[in-house]
Order: sequence, then structure tokens, then C-alpha cells
Amino acid sequence: MYRLRKYFFLLAIILSFYAAYAQPSKKLIEVIVTPDRNDWQYQLGERADFQVMILKNGQPLKNIEITYEIGHEQMPPVIKSTRNLSREKNLIKGVSMKAPGFVRCHVNVVYEGKTYTGWGTAGFEPERIEATIQLPLDFEQFWEQAKQQLSEVPMDAEMTLMPELCTSKINVYHVSLQNISMPYSWMGKSRFYGMLSVPKKKGSYPAILAVPGAGVRPYGRDDRAAEGVIVFRVGIHGIPVNMEPYVYDALATGALSDYYLSRLDNRDEYYYKRVYLGCVRAVDFICSLEQYDGENLAVTGGSQGGALSIVAAGLDSRIKYLAAFYPALCDLTGYTAGRAGGWPHMFREYDEEKHPEWQNTAMYYDVVNFARTLTVPGWYSWGYNDNVCPPTSMFAAYNLISSQKEFHPFFETGHWTFPEQHQIATNWLFEKLEIGAVK
Repeated sequence: MYRLRKYFFLLAIILSFYAAYAQPSKKLIEVIVTPDRNDWQYQLGERADFQVMILKNGQPLKNIEITYEIGHEQMPPVIKSTRNLSREKNLIKGVSMKAPGFVRCHVNVVYEGKTYTGWGTAGFEPERIEATIQLPLDFEQFWEQAKQQLSEVPMDAEMTLMPELCTSKINVYHVSLQNISMPYSWMGKSRFYGMLSVPKKKGSYPAILAVPGAGVRPYGRDDRAAEGVIVFRVGIHGIPVNMEPYVYDALATGALSDYYLSRLDNRDEYYYKRVYLGCVRAVDFICSLEQYDGENLAVTGGSQGGALSIVAAGLDSRIKYLAAFYPALCDLTGYTAGRAGGWPHMFREYDEEKHPEWQNTAMYYDVVNFARTLTVPGWYSWGYNDNVCPPTSMFAAYNLISSQKEFHPFFETGHWTFPEQHQIATNWLFEKLEIGAVK
């Protein structure tokens, strides 16, 4: 029974990893929509048109009917129509923009009773997108006080060796750290959990803090440690990260459903306060390890993890580099200004009378305001077709970063990545951290 449970735990870790980073599976009918310019870029006032191909077995379908909608990203369409598509006539006339942002074309086709969808997105001077979220006058003071609150809580680190996850080159530990308590908690101090992967060979190593995307899941070994780097992969929910899969499924649909809205009416009690400070506590832990070289520390993640990468680097000067994929929680209030806002889209159908404090709280947690504070080199990557983390919201944050930055666009990607994207990011991190040079 123990071996069977161990097998399912390892399988769940593997599947969750690939689910987070794998390219979407290919469908029988491919709906390919692209702007009519190779760089997907347009100037304000220009019209973006879209090329459409409907493929089966890699070949275009002839004289097939499509329906399409065109409009500003995440906004109601300004064009809705139906037409027949052929090889010779596959261009759809689009629209222009008067302000920096994105125009998206959605195309649907029904084939043998099943609907297939694709979309393409054109950028209009995205480097000029400005944030809508306001910067509170006491933003810096608020987070300095929060970090002081955390510093008064003993770390109380607990490390448990996970023999079933260890290899000939890596030791793996389940780690529990003490975090701040929240005013509404009846349980006292909360905990922050993660999986630590450490090279077995004696030496002094750089480190990576790996922060998670949204959801509730277990975590396991990080094989990058075999290359000569400490990797601490954390969860954010104050629960162990080595339980059986059904526990996380139950929490995701129960107690932790919509966790990102929890206590959003109070800036001191919002769910992400404990999360953001938990990332600082994770850095405390890394810096306490005798194997850590004391100098080279990076943070990386995608989506919610992309947000946490920027937040952690903004809060903690011990982090020297960050690599962020499609960061969430950017410019959340975009919807209140009539344009796309960031995940989790709490302001898309916002009722100010019902939730009058939401906007005030959001200012203290929006990634835009942490982006303003960055002082370290960063690597960033996302696609224009992302429907989860709209590029409008991400550029609102990116454009405010004054420290050294690299943007690597992969235009056609949605809320997913190519393996090549991760390899480029890994190479960048390894070069910055001098991974492989054991001291």
C-alpha cells in the first residue's frame, strides 16, 4: 500500500508539472488566426487585418463557413460576422485603436457537429501602455511594516528528508516554515511549505526560489539541482505539499476555491499578504542553508508565479535576478477604465457599492506597484494570445520597470509556453547565477 501511495504521489507531481508548462494538445481541426504583419505590431490609427486558415491534416479546408468577432482585448466585439473562407480569400478586415493596447480576432468553425476556435491578437504600440492602478502614498511603509511583522516571527524551520524523491545527485526535503498569522486566524501562527532540492555533493551553491502558478497541488523534486543549484519550490496555501492528490482536489473545489478573493475588502487581511510575506520567509530559509553561497539567488515562476517573482524581488533585496512568465495580478483595475485587467479579473464585473474597499486593497497587492520598485535584472516572456493574463495588463507593469530587463515575446502563445521558452529562461538564469561553478 505504501508503494502504491508513493507511486500516485509521484505521478501527480509529474502530471501537474506538465499540465502547467506543456503546449496545448493538437486538435483535429486547427483554426489559425494571425495578424497580417509578421511582427504583429501596428501604429495607432492603422488597421489590423487578420489572416485565417482552417486546417485538417495540415491542409486548408476549402469553402468552409466561419463566424468571427473582432474587438479590443477582453472587451465586447465591435465586429461580428459570418463568411465563407477559401484559400484565395482568407483575409478578414479588422479595426484600429486610438490608444495603446491590443485587438483580438476570434474565429469559430463548426465541423461535423463540433465547434473549433482560434484567435489572433495585434499589438498597437504596447510599449506605451500606462497602468490604471494607483500607487498608494504609504505603499512602501505598508510593506516595510509587514516585513517587520514577519521578522518578529521565528522561522522554526522543519526539514524532513523524502527518500523516495532523492537521487544519486540530489537530496529532497519537505520543508515547513513559520509565517505570520492573520487577524482572523484562530489557529495562531500559520506555516509556509515547500520542497527543497539540494545537490548531494559537498559545496557552496547558488539558489533558485521557484514560486507557483495559481491552484492547489503537490510539489516534488526539481531536477535542476543536479546541475549545481539549490531549488526551493514552494506552495502558498499554508498546507503541506506532499499529501495525496485527492486532498488538493478537495481543497481546490472547497475551502480554497476563489482564494484570491478572500478578505479582499481589507488590505491587512487579504489572502495574498500571507503569501507575499511567505515568499520573503522562503528567502530567509534559503539564506540560512549552509549549502547556499550567500550571494546568488534568483526567483522564477509563471502566471501567479510570474507575479510572485516580481513581488518577491521587489520586497527582498537578497534576490538578485528574476525570470517571469506571463505574470498575473497586473493592473487589476484595467476594467474600471474600459480595458483589460489582470488575472483574477475581479474587476471585470465589479460592483463598487457591494465591494467599496476592493480597489483600495488592490493597490497594495497589484504587481504594477512592485514593478515600480525593481532594481535587479529581469527576464520576461509572454504571448499576445493570452486570455488568462491579458498582455495589456502585463505591459502595464513591464513598462514601469526601470531596472535592466529583457522581453522575449512568443506572439502566438496563450497561457502556455514552448519548451524553447523555458530553455532560454533556464540558460539566462544559469548564466547569471554561474550555476555549475561550485565554490
